[in-house]
Formats: sequence, structure tokens, C-alpha cells
Amino acid sequence: MSAPARVKWLAAPSSVAWLEQAIAQPDLVLIDHAHCERKAAGVALQLMFRYPSDGQLGEVLSPLAREELEHFEQVLQLLQRRGIALRPLPAPGYGAALAAAVRKGEPERMLDSFLVAGLIEARSHERMALLAAHSPDGELRALYGELLVSEARHFGLYWLLAEGRYGREATAIRLEQLAAVEKEALAGPRADAAQVRMHSVGVELGIFNRTMEAQPNSTAWAGPGKFRAGEN
Repeated sequence: MSAPARVKWLAAPSSVAWLEQAIAQPDLVLIDHAHCERKAAGVALQLMFRYPSDGQLGEVLSPLAREELEHFEQVLQLLQRRGIALRPLPAPGYGAALAAAVRKGEPERMLDSFLVAGLIEARSHERMALLAAHSPDGELRALYGELLVSEARHFGLYWLLAEGRYGREATAIRLEQLAAVEKEALAGPRADAAQVRMHSVGVELGIFNRTMEAQPNSTAWAGPGKFRAGEN
């Protein structure tokens, strides 16, 4: 397999070991993916309700939440076609580790919430790109190739929400700190095959990730508010 995909602002790329596990357990990853899309919609709605006086959040996050639910339905339909039941799965510690890093007081809580949501979207984009490139299942390659474009755009939206309220320098500094937390949440011994998830452990700790390698048929995030079409 080729080298791990790289996405700007992630502190480390996903490992080949994670990719091999994910390819070997496509049904588990697909079920978890459905849960991830539903949770992502919930995060956007939660932010809208937490900050009801911020009108821009509704304008930006309401369409995002709808799109996440559309993705959930898309994955759910694929599960149904394959005769796979959507069922609860034990969650990895990834989300809890990132949630614990969010500061409790405002305005820091809002900044951290935007950036944590964005980092999760960025990691999802990176891992979907790996699956789109390497899955032996053509239907799954097509699914992930289609959805990863939105994940990159969603991270860009969360960045813009943060930068517009806190400025570029403060946002970038805090993002780097939270990216280190995100990396550590994915570090550790290789998970049991039955525990593989979209956000289970598996990163290359020896590689510090500061560049974007666009994946075929994707839209890459090229900086705050900037996107470029996929390149080969």
C-alpha cells in the first residue's frame, strides 16, 4: 500500500495498520461510519442550541447538519442493501479524549468546540480518502470518494467560524494544541480487529503532518476558506 494520506492540520497521518484493519472489517467500519454521520449532525445542532443568539451559526450549521443526516441516510441505505443491521458499537476513546480537552468557560469553550469538531471532520476526510483509494470493494470506494469531499469542506467551515470570532493567530495556536491531543487519542497499541472504527487507534507518530496531499476525485482544503479540486 502507498504511504498514508496527509491532511493539513492533523498532527500525524493515519497508519497503514489502521487501513489494513479497516479494509479487513468493512462491515464494522460502515456501521461505525453511520453512527459518525449522525453524531456529526448532532454536534452541529448542539452548537446552534448552545449559542442561539449567534445568527451566523444557524446559517452555517443548519445546512451542515442536514448534509450530515443525508450522509447518514446514504450509509444506512447501503447497510440495508447488504443485509447489515445498524447496531450499537462500543465507541473508541477518541471522542471522549477530545471532549475532555474542551475548556469549560466561555469564550474558550466555543473556540475549542469549533476546532474539535473540525479536527474530527479532518480525520474523517483523511481516512475516507484512504478507503476510497485502497478498499477492494468498488461500491465502498465510490461511497467514500463521494463523501470525503464534504468532510474537507466541513472542516473549512469550522475553521472559518473560529477564525471569524477569535482571529487567525489565536485559532491557529489553539488548533495546534488540540491537534496534538487528537494525535495522542489515536496513539497506542493496535486495536483488536473487532474494535476497528473510523476513529480507532492508528497513527504514524514519527511523521509530523504539515502538508496536504490531495486524493483523486476529492476537494482538498488548501487553507482557511480555500479549496482546490482533486489532483493526481
